[in-house]
Amino acid sequence: MLDRFPQLETKNLILREITLSDTEAIFNFFSDREVLKYYDAEPFTNISRVRRLIHNWDERFLNRKGIRWGIAKKDDNLIIGTCGYRFWGKPFFCAEIGYELTKAYWQQGIMSEALSSILKFAFEYTELNRIEATVMLENIPSMKLLEKLGFMQEGILREYGFWKGEFHNLHIFSLLKRDYQIEP
Repeated sequence: MLDRFPQLETKNLILREITLSDTEAIFNFFSDREVLKYYDAEPFTNISRVRRLIHNWDERFLNRKGIRWGIAKKDDNLIIGTCGYRFWGKPFFCAEIGYELTKAYWQQGIMSEALSSILKFAFEYTELNRIEATVMLENIPSMKLLEKLGFMQEGILREYGFWKGEFHNLHIFSLLKRDYQIEP
């Protein structure tokens, strides 16, 4: 596992450690009902909840249970989304990917660029063999993104999730290290 937080760069983005100085930027999209439409949480109503979330992400990294990058555009280094893994590593060599993005940046290829970078990192620099994603059946954009990145849909997990007062069926997707294709 990692001893220090890895910063990643793409053509247009910096994927970096999230700090308390990012609280307001994260609150802006975690308080947006549309951004969290398919998320397992209600929109945030106070900024202290973001501070707890950042603390939880820090704890997961320190305890080697996950990693969450802030997605920032290179020109201003302002966090516009996050992406990362939870349930990280041994003994199953598997992790679950998650992500969200400020609505103003949807449909611009930003999340595809960010996820490509963390997939490359996972398969080239860690022991992960399998990356999973669970997606609500109605979340067509997320499913298209995962398929574009090479994930395969394995099936439907019936009433697998419970949030916002109801059970949810979820598609499960996976990408195996042996199937991963590095972009040229």
